Amino acid sequence: MKKFIRSLILGGLLMAQSVWAAVNVNTATAEQIAQELKGIGMKKAQAIITYRESKGPFKTVESLTEVKGIGLKTVEKNRKEIVLK
Repeated sequence: MKKFIRSLILGGLLMAQSVWAAVNVNTATAEQIAQELKGIGMKKAQAIITYRESKGPFKTVESLTEVKGIGLKTVEKNRKEIVLK
């Protein structure tokens, strides 16, 4: 019975983590960004990193549209997953 309860708790935690996954575009790696954001592959994720390294951290979610290849639709699609802390 204890193993069953542990399995339920562990399964719930794993599901909660994937549902509430968020990515801090100011600190995340390109791999993390590409994995967590819809419509962002490795090329765009690397563009985010390059932009961040040259211009500094993003101050608003909308400022991601300044990165070549990232439009407002992509930002809106991912708004809930993007963290700027």
